[in-house]
Amino acid sequence: MAQIYQTENFIVESREKPFVTRTDGGHIRIRVKDASTTDRTKLSPAAAIELMRLTMIVGEAMEKGLNNRGIKIVKINYQDMGNWAFKTGGKPSLHVHLFGRVKDAKYQVFPESVYLPDRASGFYDKFEPLNDEDILEIQKQIEIIEKRDKYQPEKWKL
Repeated sequence: MAQIYQTENFIVESREKPFVTRTDGGHIRIRVKDASTTDRTKLSPAAAIELMRLTMIVGEAMEKGLNNRGIKIVKINYQDMGNWAFKTGGKPSLHVHLFGRVKDAKYQVFPESVYLPDRASGFYDKFEPLNDEDILEIQKQIEIIEKRDKYQPEKWKL
């Protein structure tokens, strides 16, 4: 995994083994730093606001950045999951997936929902993660977007 960005409570990272291949729109995960936080209902009000703000900034940056890189994103899907931890008797940890969606997707066909079979199925074996240039462009867009008036911490009461 390549770290893209972080805030006080969350880490934004590219997935080494993505659920959406790069050319189908890509995959970013935002995870809570405190792995004992199992879901959003366990967040403090301030951390919940921080997460919403972060998903919006990263979603905009992902869409703009990947479009700049030639991946024609038309939609970002946001999914808060964690069920697979139960397969191994583990405890889920809060994380939100951002899935870029493109009209001409090969594997994750748009506008259908993202298909998420078990990793052992082989479905994801040919999927490519975001590359270094994609990540740099997304980071550049985060820097630009987070400076907008709309995203200033005081507007969010942070």
